[in-house]
Amino acid sequence: MASSLNMPLFHRATFRAHHPLFTRFWQSAWRAWQSQKARFTGLAIFLIAVVLAQLLVQVLLNVWNRNFFNALERKDGHALWVQAEMFLPLAACSILLAASSVWGRMTTQRGWREALTHRVLDKWLENERFQRLNHHMVKGSENPEYRIVVDIRIATDAPIDLALAFFSSIITSITFFGVLWSIGGAIEVEPFGWSIRIPGYLVFGVIIYSSVVSALMIFFGHHLTGIIERMNQSEAEFRAAADAFRSDTDQEPKISGAEKRETVQLKLRAVLLWWREFCWQLVRTTFVSHANFLFSPVVAWFLCAPKYLAGSMSLGELTQAAAAFVVVQGAFNWLVDNYQRVADWRSSAHRVATLLLALDELEAQERAPAAQH
Repeated sequence: MASSLNMPLFHRATFRAHHPLFTRFWQSAWRAWQSQKARFTGLAIFLIAVVLAQLLVQVLLNVWNRNFFNALERKDGHALWVQAEMFLPLAACSILLAASSVWGRMTTQRGWREALTHRVLDKWLENERFQRLNHHMVKGSENPEYRIVVDIRIATDAPIDLALAFFSSIITSITFFGVLWSIGGAIEVEPFGWSIRIPGYLVFGVIIYSSVVSALMIFFGHHLTGIIERMNQSEAEFRAAADAFRSDTDQEPKISGAEKRETVQLKLRAVLLWWREFCWQLVRTTFVSHANFLFSPVVAWFLCAPKYLAGSMSLGELTQAAAAFVVVQGAFNWLVDNYQRVADWRSSAHRVATLLLALDELEAQERAPAAQH
């Protein structure tokens, strides 16, 4: 069934529709943030400070890695014990900062979700709009309860995580580019008998490798956002169909049990259909992400091996450069690591925005008679 859908056309139409929806989502999300500006600003400063401290510890661990393996290469037992003693406080700082980051992120996420949920709930409950909300007004505004409970949570959780990861990726890349440039230095290659000197070859190597991995992730996962959106919608519709068994009222036409059972079965089929599409998308993107996990350190070792074998790079410098290569590659491939999270956020932000647009339309209808008078 899913194969009969024109998925590329669906994705393009979804992408075009998202632009005004994202604008509408950010209008409300930003106002919710501004409602507790002092608190959220303090938390943001705290999180940035934690990221900078984590980077400092990461740099110190990278230097420790070089010194440890240099001592190992020299078979210097005393130096190894000194490095072991230095590792303990560095590890303790790293653990403490990681725990602090979790507290700061989740506190910010909880507060932002609370503020935005209050705004949407007030808009939804005002003048009993929840009773007059008709999903035919704005396509995709069905199951508003699910959007308020689930989609607002995802739409406020993800931006905090993604923004912090992006900020960390930028400053980590800049810092460790310097490590790669200084340790790797230049390399001489002789293709077809020509001698070419490449300065900072490890920096160029990590940029090329990361660009290839990012391009592959985009290629294999470009349908993911649309599929997640349809999957979330089908889950909400399945839940609503199941709730219909115990939600009959005198104002609603009675529906037979057989009809309800058939509706639930159809909604379940839709859920499983889109889940299968989601599964195949994850299979494709996992090929890229797991291959990157395996190949990244190996590529770094092979790039460093010629200088190590030539005696111009020590074992400690080789491990330091390889570790820096993996760190930069991981930072540079922010999109690869967060592609599914970005798709989840886009889907939820889109669903929250469609509900807000439907409520905007109801509010405009309420104001129309007053304007006429």
